[in-house]
Amino acid sequence: MRRHALAVMARAPEPGQAKTRLVPPLSYESAAQLYRCFLLDKLLQVAGLPEIDPYLAYTPIEARQSMLELLPEAFTLIPQAGSSLGDRLHRLSAILLERGHPAVILIDSDSPTLPTPYLLEAVTRLQSGTADLVLGPAEDGGYYLIGLKRPCRALFDNIPWSGPTVLNETLRRAATQRLQVSTLPSWFDVDTPEDLTRLRHDLTTAGTTVAPHTRRFLFSEQEG
Repeated sequence: MRRHALAVMARAPEPGQAKTRLVPPLSYESAAQLYRCFLLDKLLQVAGLPEIDPYLAYTPIEARQSMLELLPEAFTLIPQAGSSLGDRLHRLSAILLERGHPAVILIDSDSPTLPTPYLLEAVTRLQSGTADLVLGPAEDGGYYLIGLKRPCRALFDNIPWSGPTVLNETLRRAATQRLQVSTLPSWFDVDTPEDLTRLRHDLTTAGTTVAPHTRRFLFSEQEG
């Protein structure tokens, strides 16, 4: 049997396209560089997980070569396709399941300090058969992780992605689909200047192996 697929959702770290809500206090160039560090740290984290097949799901399609340059050896690069975030999430999950993976886990690239045990627990819950759907709640009302065993477009269509009701709406739809849901502990994405302040503070107390690229960028910038 094939292993579970775990895909990191990412966009090319280009100025003006990545982490624009962090401008100000950052410049567009610095925001893109910071997001590149987020992505490198997430890929490093996922590369250390056992018993999964790792993917990097990227957008836009024109960024293939630049994303290949970031890719760890074990990863497979796969483009995101679709007219909206929900469409891209559904299509990606369906494609990976069609490849024969018994389950697929999609995670964001905006949570560099997410504890690795949360990812391991998502894999365990899907492997054990105790859940059809695993969700990792984000503190802003969305989710940093979704794992499922079969394609389910109803979980993704017409979701108000920019609002605080994403998780609750997803849970409501899961109940309608009679899916057995398991939720992980909540965590935070880094989207706003307040999140950035929190990230800096958390990294001062976290172990040095947590988000090393992000840590190096933030603290060297602060010193400069």
